[in-house]
Amino acid sequence: MPKLKTHSGTKDRVKISKNGKVRIGHPNTNHFLQKKSSSRKRSLSGLKTYSGTTAKIIKKKLVK
Repeated sequence: MPKLKTHSGTKDRVKISKNGKVRIGHPNTNHFLQKKSSSRKRSLSGLKTYSGTTAKIIKKKLVK
């Protein structure tokens, strides 16, 4: 049986915290920032935490 590979897109976008929570950054924060308001950019900053079923699915993609 072949080895399972990690999902490369998930690997680049997701961090797993020490306690096993899934942390993902918000989209739309890399370019075209000049046309976005300051309040919008502030609300998009930081990481969003996932738990439960969504976290389980994401962790399954990261199996090595």
